[in-house]
Order: sequence, then C-alpha cells, then structure tokens
Amino acid sequence: MEQNQLHRETFSCSICLDLLKDPVTIPCGHSYCMNCIRSFWDKKEEKKSYHCPQCRQTFKRRPIMGKNTMLATLVEQLKKTGLQAAPADHCYAGPEDVACDFCTGRKLKAINSCLFCLASYCEKHLQPHYDSAPFKKHKLVEPSKNLQENICSRHDEVMKMFCRTDQKCICYLCSVDEHKGHDTVSAAAERTERQRELEVRREEIQQRIQDREKDVKLLQQEVEAINHSADKTVEDSEKIFTELIRLIQKRSSDVKQQIRSQQETEVSRVKELQEKLEQEITELKRKDAELKQLSNTEDHNQFLHNYPSLSALSESTHSSSINIRPLRYFEDVTAAVSELRDKLQDILRDTWTNISLTLTEVEVLQSEPEPKSRAGFLKYSCEITLDPNTANRRLLLSEENRKVTLMDQHQSYSSHPDRFTDWFQVLSRESLTGRCYWEVEWRGRVSVAVAYKNISRAGRGNECGFGYKDKSWSLDCYQEGYTFGHNKIWTSISGPGSSRVGVYLDHRAGLLSFYSVSETMTLLHRVQTTFTQPLHAGVLVWYIGDSAEFYKPK
Repeated sequence: MEQNQLHRETFSCSICLDLLKDPVTIPCGHSYCMNCIRSFWDKKEEKKSYHCPQCRQTFKRRPIMGKNTMLATLVEQLKKTGLQAAPADHCYAGPEDVACDFCTGRKLKAINSCLFCLASYCEKHLQPHYDSAPFKKHKLVEPSKNLQENICSRHDEVMKMFCRTDQKCICYLCSVDEHKGHDTVSAAAERTERQRELEVRREEIQQRIQDREKDVKLLQQEVEAINHSADKTVEDSEKIFTELIRLIQKRSSDVKQQIRSQQETEVSRVKELQEKLEQEITELKRKDAELKQLSNTEDHNQFLHNYPSLSALSESTHSSSINIRPLRYFEDVTAAVSELRDKLQDILRDTWTNISLTLTEVEVLQSEPEPKSRAGFLKYSCEITLDPNTANRRLLLSEENRKVTLMDQHQSYSSHPDRFTDWFQVLSRESLTGRCYWEVEWRGRVSVAVAYKNISRAGRGNECGFGYKDKSWSLDCYQEGYTFGHNKIWTSISGPGSSRVGVYLDHRAGLLSFYSVSETMTLLHRVQTTFTQPLHAGVLVWYIGDSAEFYKPK
C-alpha cells in the first residue's frame, strides 16, 4: 500500500490532482498535465507573469513545453495496474498556507483568491471561475489570508475605490458619502499609476544595487592595493632604515678604529720621550754622585784635575717643550660626534614630520567635494612663505618672505643649487599635499604656479619656466586677462578682472583650481590630473616693479 501511495504522489499532477495526462516538464523540473499547466498560464497572460504552481519559480517568458515521453510511458504502465492518483501531502494546506474555503475535511492549498467572492480556491473548486461566464469577470489574485481587509467596515462593500485626498481605499458608497468632493479614482487606476512608480523605484534600486556592487568591488580592490602598498612600504622602509643603521654602525666603527690608532701613536710617542727622560735622569743621578764624591776629595790637586771632566753635562731634553693638555685629548672628537648627533636628530625630526604628514594624507575614500564659497575654501587655507634659496637674484623678498618684487639690481643672495639662475621665479618653502588653499595679490604681470621640487633651476630653457614643461602648472595674470599653461600648451582664459587669485589644491584627487577673488569667487580654470610628487607654490614676475604677495590667513 505504501508503495502504491508513493507511485500516486510521484505521478500526480498537482493542479488537477489526477494521474498525469500528456505530461510535460517545465524548466524548474516539475511536471504537469499539458492542458493543466497551459490553462494555468493562460489566465496569467494579462500579467505576462509565469511561475511554477509548486515552487513558485518565475519565468520571464512563457516556457515552450514538449511532451515528456518517458514520464508518459511510466504513467501508462501505472494506469494498466489500476492505480489512481491521490492528492500528495504537499497539496494539503499547512499552517502557513492559504486553505481552500470550499474543501471539506482536510483542506487543499488555495491556488487563487477571488476579490469578488472574497474566498480562496484550490484548483478543483476554482474551475467554475474558468468555465462559467458569470465568474469570468471576477478578479483572481495570488492566495491571500487578508481578503476581509478589502471589505469596507462601514458599508460592508468591496473597496474598489481609492481616495487620493485621504490616501486610503474606500468603497463606492464612501465616495458619495463622507469622501464626497474628494479626489477619488478606481483602485485599479491608482494601482496602475502606483505600479508605474513602483517599477521606476525598482529600476532606481536595481541601478543603485549595481552601482553599490561596483563600489564594493572597487573598495575590495582598494583594500588589496592598500595592503600591497603598505606591505611593500614596510619592507622598503625596513631595508632603508637597516642600511641607515648599518651606515651609522660603520661610521662608529671607523671613528673607534681611528681613535685607537691615534691613541696607539700618541702613547708610543709619549713613552719614547718618557724613556729618554728616564735615561737622562739616570745619567744625571750618576753625574751627581760623581760630583758629590769629588766634592768630598781633600786633595786640591786631584779635585782641580778631575773637575773639568765631571762638570760637563750632556744636552738636556727641556720639559718646557712638552705641551701637556690635562683631560683634553680626544674630547674634541666627542664634541664633533655630538654635533653630528644633533644634526641627525634635527634631520630625523624634520623628516619624521614630513613622513607623519604624508601618512595622514593616505585616504581611501573619495575626497571631499570642492568648496562652494570663499569661507569654505578658507577652511583649507595654508600659510605660504617663499624660499630665499630658490629666488632669482633680481627678486626682492619682503613681508616675512610672503611678498616678491622684481628689482633692477641683483640682491645679495649667496650661491645655492636650488636658485633659479635666469627665470625671475621663486618657490615656496612648504611642500603641498592633501587639500590646500592660498591667495595671491598681484600687480603688473605675474604667473601664479605650482611645480614639483625637481623642476630645473639653471639656464633659460623651457625646462625651468613655469608652465613650459610637465613639472609645473601656471596661470599667467595680466590686465588684459589670463592664460593657463602646462607642458608648453597655453590656453587663453576669460574671466572677471581681479588683483587677487585663489588657488585650491586637492593633491590626492589630482584637482587644481584657479579662482578670481573679489566680492565673489569665479572659477578661471580647473585641472584634473594625477600628481606624482608633492607640489610647491611658485611665482614668476615678468617686469621690473611687478610684485606678488601671498595672503596671510587669519
């Protein structure tokens, strides 16, 4: 009996609950009678939605069905044994399922609910809705346990209207009663409009999902890049510091070896002199003993005879020639090493500050948007001072090295490899990374620029001039207008005349913007690129008497 029941369940159609007739298998793997699944999908034709009645898997297009010949043969063999199909347990309604309202005894699962009848039906009891003309106008929906929510509690009518004024479903009597004069439409019309909005929202959500999935992939790539870069930098830094430590140890060993060598030389020299002095002392003592013996001689003739030979002294080593410096032998070396230590400490301190600043600029997420107002830009304001070691000899620096003026005479600058020899240019002391903003007040004709530190300095060639090579970006300001230059490509720019230019730099984002600053800020030119090194602010002054002054933030 159990075996027979297994056959019934296996070869039954879950729609008609009978043995399969002309069985077909749909893409999800479930099988049905060809006519049953065809009828089931026919009533879904309006929605253009097709799904499996059992597993609810949906298909974008109506599947093309072909007869399952193997299953048909098995069913025919079962029919010959006289077995009849019976509903499988999974066709009966469970606690979470919507049950058929017309089944007696153990109820089957409902496959549809009728909004007109306000009842739910299994496939068998739903058949009149397909066969009988009066039922064909009823509205069938997915099985629902909440059909009573469609009934107006006041008029006991189906709520087929929607009040847009009050944003609620109502029945027809409500529309001519307490909702009279309101903006009312059929629930179907409102649903159609809301459905369109829903589809738009879904498209927006799906697009956002795709965008966020791309962002997630990008962030994952960013994580991998950060980890790789950090590991590589740690490895390289350890090698560099190891080489630095090895160099210092080598210098320490060299100093130690030189001290010991000099120590040995000096000690040997002193001991040699010491031995000579000790020999002289021994000779002098012997001479003193002979003289003492001669002094005690009572024979005058013998005294006078021996005195000349005994009184003669050999040449002495004068102690006054020995320059003794108590406690000061190698102390000068200690002082020199201490001076080296102090210089290294200064270098390490300054370098560590730069390293720390560079580390703080490591940002993964997108940079903040460019400010919209001058107050917003001033939040990133930085104080710029000009480096005298880079200034052309004709440039006079003043106002605490914030102002530069082109003079007729050379200034008294010392020789320095960083100095621009021919171009009337100067760079800032500060190296610029992260987000920075500064303003330049100009007079005459001035080029406001940024440049890499390794820009060429000597000569009149294009490699030195701001805007003439790929290591600098320059805005040329004069009374008639502005010109922007980079890598010898110059572009004329129109903009309001103003004696002040604002420069905004977002180094990591590769953003460089020039603004005309007056009562309002007007964008003159924006550069979007990739900066490979820290930048320095720069100024090129064209004619004698022209000047530029960097605004000091308050």
